[in-house]
Amino acid sequence: MKTGMALLMTLSTPILAAAAGPPPFSALMPGQALPNSFRIITLPKIAHNTFSLVADEGKTVLRVDSRNSAGSLGIPLVSSRAVGASLLEWRWKVSRILEKADMESKLGDDFPARVYVFFDVPLASLSFMERSKIRIARMVAGDDVPTASLCYVWDNKHRIGHAAWSAYTARVRMIVLQSGPASIGQWMTESRDVAADFREAFGIDAPAVTGVAVGNDTDNTDNQVTTWYGDILFRK
Repeated sequence: MKTGMALLMTLSTPILAAAAGPPPFSALMPGQALPNSFRIITLPKIAHNTFSLVADEGKTVLRVDSRNSAGSLGIPLVSSRAVGASLLEWRWKVSRILEKADMESKLGDDFPARVYVFFDVPLASLSFMERSKIRIARMVAGDDVPTASLCYVWDNKHRIGHAAWSAYTARVRMIVLQSGPASIGQWMTESRDVAADFREAFGIDAPAVTGVAVGNDTDNTDNQVTTWYGDILFRK
């Protein structure tokens, strides 16, 4: 079972990459190892997801297999594109929904697909309790644990557009973009103004984006799912 501290550790991801940046999934070959610029993010004492590059409809995409496990792939940003960029675009596809999942409960906090966006909110602007939690997480996981995150999810029952705080921490805002079984097995394309979503969630202007991560998790509901992701792109 995840804990609030473990979730903060999971959100630890590299700060903006060098200007060259990582290649998009579509520029890689099916079956090849993920480049070192990507970072697999796991939770202590929880089985790890499996990440692989596969061919789908003539393009290379990321496949994430979750079997009573959890994990995300941290995608470094290209710094020259991330500055001032707020439009995040991607494609995703899931093999199934998770019937027993419940985004408002710690026991049901599983999703067939998640996309995290990490932000650098100044630590001094947070409450004493929030600062303490993040400082402890950074002592364990490193200084790149983010201070705030948006998490776009594929849910099982909540309406599209529903937003709620994570069951584990008020530093993560969950936003439902797909819901229910209607689109299972279909590629769905998303486009989000993350600056606007951050402002609506946290009530302040969005600070710098420090990273993005994609994945899924089935450890709380003892389930399994496969998720596919196309290229993750930031645009102005």
